[in-house]
Amino acid sequence: MIDCVERGVLLTKYVLLIINPGSTSTKVALYEGSECYRQENLSHSAEDLALYPEVVAQYPFRLQKVEEFLASVLADLGGEARLDAVAGIGGLLRPLQGGTYVVNEALILDLQQGVQGQHASNLGGLLAAGIASRFGVGAYIVDPVAVDEFEDVSRLSGHPLIVRRSLSHALNIKAVARRVCHEHGQSLALCNFVVAHLGGGISVAALRGGRIIDVNNANEMGPFSPERTGSLPAGDLARLCFSGKFTAAEMKKQIAGQGGMVAYLATNDVREAYRRADQGDAFAKLVISAMTYQIGKEIGSMAAALQGRVDAVILTGGLANSQRFVQEIAQYVDFIAPLRVCPGEDEMLALAEGVCRVLDGDEEANIY
Repeated sequence: MIDCVERGVLLTKYVLLIINPGSTSTKVALYEGSECYRQENLSHSAEDLALYPEVVAQYPFRLQKVEEFLASVLADLGGEARLDAVAGIGGLLRPLQGGTYVVNEALILDLQQGVQGQHASNLGGLLAAGIASRFGVGAYIVDPVAVDEFEDVSRLSGHPLIVRRSLSHALNIKAVARRVCHEHGQSLALCNFVVAHLGGGISVAALRGGRIIDVNNANEMGPFSPERTGSLPAGDLARLCFSGKFTAAEMKKQIAGQGGMVAYLATNDVREAYRRADQGDAFAKLVISAMTYQIGKEIGSMAAALQGRVDAVILTGGLANSQRFVQEIAQYVDFIAPLRVCPGEDEMLALAEGVCRVLDGDEEANIY
């Protein structure tokens, strides 16, 4: 098992504003190439957000907060700093290939309409465009959750009325794959990886030559996670949906938000679950073991999708910070390929790296 310790892989000193909206906060940072000059997490109160009926309606409020951050940073730098580009987290767009995309009118319209759903991440490209227009620079998104590089065989679910969709933690999955290749002098185009993003939701992806050819939808499929049920027995799920106990909205919340470990243990904190297990709580120990077991099985299934030709299994995301959690998964998968651990998410850095690749000419910007 090898720790992935190098974070940035770029040297060019472009000045970039990075924007990553979450449900109750907006992460903002000023980067010089792959080095963060300053980062803040702008918290938004429930009272402030309650004033807006839809996520997209929060745009003017959040834009003002980002502008205040930027004004503060520029004041620290004597007001002389330039911006070379602005990047925002990608939202629930139409299915698209991975890469860095120019935020154009078509992309803005689909983010506003929420073509695959409303989510705070939809504001990323909108905010990037709003700031970029002030400075006369380009606005970009990088590897949004809607990255879809499935092969046709991956799309069939078992029923023609239901199609498997590619929605995943694509930004971090692709970023850590690039870093592992960089650290070992390998070409991403020649490598096969299974990458497991382990967080509140869990995405386990099969990457062939840097393309996500299969992945579980972290909201609906795969292993259960701290807050999500993952795949469920279809018959039992159908009976529960029509039991009269839950509305459709409540049922969705049971699956994503109130499912998984939090449903079993009333906590979404793996550290707390381990604490209970260490104090003799056999059920807490069982739940953790079941979660790592299911993660191991999903990694195995993605290794099969790559026909067993796997150069490394990569564990990333917040839960990869737990050595105990990693070790429990390792016992199921270390026979597949070398195990590499890249803990955390580093989405801000991944966004900066994606834009730098375009500005350096290493990649062409995609047009949505």
